[in-house]
Amino acid sequence: MRGRIWLTAGALLAIAGCGKAEVPPAPEKSVLADGPAADISEIAAADLPPGVRDAVLAKVPGMTIAEAERKERGGMIFYDVEGTRADGSAVELDLIEEAGKYRVVEMQRDIAWASAPAPVRAAAGAAADAFTPARVIESTQEDGTIVYELFAPGKTDEPAAEVNWKDGKAMLRTERNAY
Repeated sequence: MRGRIWLTAGALLAIAGCGKAEVPPAPEKSVLADGPAADISEIAAADLPPGVRDAVLAKVPGMTIAEAERKERGGMIFYDVEGTRADGSAVELDLIEEAGKYRVVEMQRDIAWASAPAPVRAAAGAAADAFTPARVIESTQEDGTIVYELFAPGKTDEPAAEVNWKDGKAMLRTERNAY
């Protein structure tokens, strides 16, 4: 009897050893190449195009707009609109202009790095050039993907690295969004 148990256990271990664990290789680097330069201008909330204001309020009813920027990059026009929700929490919306209409492409908020999901922190930390971010923006995309934008210490103009988070999976991005 004892021999059968060991034989069965050995067979099970041999079968288990045949499967391959799907562990993605650690990326060589996390830091993205610089994005294209943008022509940025500040815009007062009262001077926003009505379509921008309408799209913002449709996405976040009751939002109080505090400040906005118009960005032109690569022939495309974007608006960054910052303010507060009706409950007082801070929010930023990024919009793109398409054929004279405005569409919200992401909704953002700042978070503490420790608040990011553990797999996001692990994906960012696995690269050879990993760094501890000085600022983290949690950016919810239209398709439900959350992009964690990681700003390197001393570099506040654009994120140095980005991690996608969707369906419980975290993956370092190799390219920036256009917006």
